[in-house]
Amino acid sequence: QVQLVESGGGLVQAGGSLRLSCAASGGTFSNYDMGWFRQAPGKERVFVATIMWDGSKTYYTDSVKGRFIISRNITKNTVYLKMNSLKPEDTAVYYCAAQQHRTWPPSRYSRADDYDYWGQGTQVTVSS
Repeated sequence: QVQLVESGGGLVQAGGSLRLSCAASGGTFSNYDMGWFRQAPGKERVFVATIMWDGSKTYYTDSVKGRFIISRNITKNTVYLKMNSLKPEDTAVYYCAAQQHRTWPPSRYSRADDYDYWGQGTQVTVSS
């Protein structure tokens, strides 16, 4: 059983930056592809970014490309999401998720149902 704990959320002005962290425990971190999702009030949870088990590939939703960077540190069992040039529409609860590594078409990694483990979420609020 993998446990995921997110941190690093907060309140930031538009144009600012935040770095989210997700610490994993209870499993072999390097076996898992890791993803970030977000959920705004009254909306569905949506894909933000994912990184492969070995860090070899990353995928992003179009709205964050060029602004967000996902990375992982295997020695620390942690995945990060660096968010730059934040916009009010980035306001949401951000969730970390893990799935056993699979080789899929890139579009498949955006499906929340395919992830096996989830964190509790961290709130990100961007003021205008």
